[in-house]
Amino acid sequence: MERTFIMLKPDAVQRGLVGEVIARFEKKGLKLVGMKLIQVDRALAEAHYAEHRGKGFFEPTVNYIMSSPVVAMVWQGKNGVALARELMGATNPANANPGSIRGMYGMDISRNIIHGSDSVTSAEREIALYFKPEDLVDYQKVGDEWLSE
Repeated sequence: MERTFIMLKPDAVQRGLVGEVIARFEKKGLKLVGMKLIQVDRALAEAHYAEHRGKGFFEPTVNYIMSSPVVAMVWQGKNGVALARELMGATNPANANPGSIRGMYGMDISRNIIHGSDSVTSAEREIALYFKPEDLVDYQKVGDEWLSE
């Protein structure tokens, strides 16, 4: 089973969309193994977006992610990263499938309500930024055997 990092950004928290988004992941069959509501500080924000340092959107993005609490989560499932990316939709809500999370709830590219890891390597790095290993819970979910062979 593959783990992925998902963050509900300040606009999701402020608009009361946390439960809606969590339900979408649960209904798809992914298993929640870690979650916390946090206020991101500058050091964490800069570490999270480190690959974008020097780009014009870096500073506005860092400031935005610190502007309100976020919900940091780790989800697990077969092909978890790709499955989560499909659920989220394209980064720019204008290009996202209308049934995707960003297609339904995203306002524009800078207010797209959700971040998700784009690879297993990114997921491992991002999970480590937000969670200690002991913060994650491994458990058998009733019905898991029905979701994949």
